Order: sequence, then structure tokens, then C-alpha cells
Amino acid sequence: MGHMSEDQTKERVASTAWWPKREKELSEYINTCGRCQKANRKNWKKYGSLQHIEEPKHPWETINMDWVTGLVPGGKENYNTC
Repeated sequence: MGHMSEDQTKERVASTAWWPKREKELSEYINTCGRCQKANRKNWKKYGSLQHIEEPKHPWETINMDWVTGLVPGGKENYNTC
């Protein structure tokens, strides 16, 4: 059957099957689809506004860091670093 939009899925199912509360149940099922939730732009996190960073005048005057969280420990020692 493939992976289609909500409307396409409902049309395809309606052409071959009927049951009470079909529309409601299909909507609930589709709205909990993990693949759809990841692809749906409404669920994407909003990024903050880009801001200008002043160029440092001396080495090590400014240090920037990116934080990565939620990593699964791995490797022989189960370290949580990159």
C-alpha cells in the first residue's frame, strides 16, 4: 500500500472496506504514525534567530560550544563522548 497522505490513505481504504467509525479510527491511527510525525513540519522544532557574534580580538577570548544530549553510551567503555 505504500506511505501516503492522510486523505489518500482514507480514499484507498474507503474503496475496499467499511466499518463503523472508520474515518475517526483512520485519523487516530495516521496521527500516531511515527514516520508521519517525523516528516510533518508542524512537529519540527523552531530554531532561534541567528545573531551576529563579534569577532574576538585575542585568541581564546571567545569559546563557542555545541551541546549534544541523549546519546546512548557505546564502545568498550560505554563512554558518552564523540
